[in-house]
Amino acid sequence: MVAFFPGNLDIALSPLLVPIEVISFLFQPISLGVRLFANIMAGHILMNVFSLFIWMLAKLSGLMFTSAIIPVLILVPLCVLELAVALIQTYVFCLLTCIYLNDVINLH
Repeated sequence: MVAFFPGNLDIALSPLLVPIEVISFLFQPISLGVRLFANIMAGHILMNVFSLFIWMLAKLSGLMFTSAIIPVLILVPLCVLELAVALIQTYVFCLLTCIYLNDVINLH
């Protein structure tokens, strides 16, 4: 209970403050995982949509087949962007994990 009650506060606040701190402590890793999943999944869905668009254009013949080059040229920068997003998400995940662990070790 001491870990969930910041120092220099009145003991009368404990019935209100301790449940809030426990809920906050439990939801930190959940929010971190959901955030990471949503950001990575959005990039994958975008890549999938463009890949399917290229595949559908490539199945056609004639002029439409040559127009499939344009989405391919868009897909290459999207791959680079997806790599950049993955690197940024890795950095943010590690940074937030270190902050959460620091909060647990140093008890506010």
